Amino acid sequence: MKLSPREATGYFAKPDAGKTGLLIYGPDAMRIALKRQQVIATLIGPSGEEEMRLTRIPSANLRKDPAILIDAMTAQSFFPGPRVAFVEDATDAIAKIIAPALEEWRTGDAQIVVTASQLTAKSALRKMFEGHNNAFAVAIYDEPPSRAEIEAELLRAQITMPERDVMDDLTTLSRELDLGDFRQTLEKLALYKLNDSAPLSSEDIAACAPASTEAALDDVINIVAEARSGEIGPIMRKLQAQGVQPVGLCIATLRHFKTLYAAASDPGGAAQGIGKLRPPVFGPRRDRMLRQAQGWGIYNLEAALSLLVDTDLKLRSAGQHAPAMVLVERCLIRLAMMARK
Repeated sequence: MKLSPREATGYFAKPDAGKTGLLIYGPDAMRIALKRQQVIATLIGPSGEEEMRLTRIPSANLRKDPAILIDAMTAQSFFPGPRVAFVEDATDAIAKIIAPALEEWRTGDAQIVVTASQLTAKSALRKMFEGHNNAFAVAIYDEPPSRAEIEAELLRAQITMPERDVMDDLTTLSRELDLGDFRQTLEKLALYKLNDSAPLSSEDIAACAPASTEAALDDVINIVAEARSGEIGPIMRKLQAQGVQPVGLCIATLRHFKTLYAAASDPGGAAQGIGKLRPPVFGPRRDRMLRQAQGWGIYNLEAALSLLVDTDLKLRSAGQHAPAMVLVERCLIRLAMMARK
């Protein structure tokens, strides 16, 4: 039988140990692995592998010894509980080897879980599982997790369901991050909210989301954007001691001000513009950037971008004789003074 993406989400969360088998296939090996891990862990429990109730069978081994799948399927474990015979990286070449196991399966045998890469509609392996009356075939597409999948992960981690706007933040983050990075973020959230019954908040997401590449420069950039010119000198000495390069600092500041300009110039206002930023910003950082964008305004931000671009060109100019870090520091002080006007 074939499961739709919506049906698959529910089945992965609560698979039926009484089914003969499950085929999971698709182009993204990471997504396939995550779904396979979820299903197997739910079927055999956290101690299932230690209790030898999971048998892993590489497809190459199955080609050499076709009997090992039926042996793994019918073998009895020393420990009670559901069992799984897992065939990884399957292809149509071993469909005829898997077929007898599907036909001979009986209640109490290990469930057969098979993973494969992308399969066409004419695939023998796919047709075999889709045509079986007690087995499933599920296609995993190369797309971000759905809202339903994210909600299922939050429930599994025992995180209190958030308000709609916070859920929107989490859904947006899932579209910006690699699937592995997003899964790690969910795992961090689960630990962060351990024994905390309060609903998930944007601040929680901001605390667990991967840091941006310019995180180390955030302090000096915020000082400049908030017109705290008297603090620039000391922090510049600190950055220089840490080995921060002038060009990198200038580029990071230019990127930040471009982001502020994009938010401030949005037809719906800065608040709406902040919500459209990619990658998205969350919690206190979003509030801070919103205040900066509103405080500067479009015209001051245009002037700031012009000054930063001019400074960047000077840094790259062969005829520039002034120390590069001094040039950047002067630029930042001028920016901070502009913000006061």
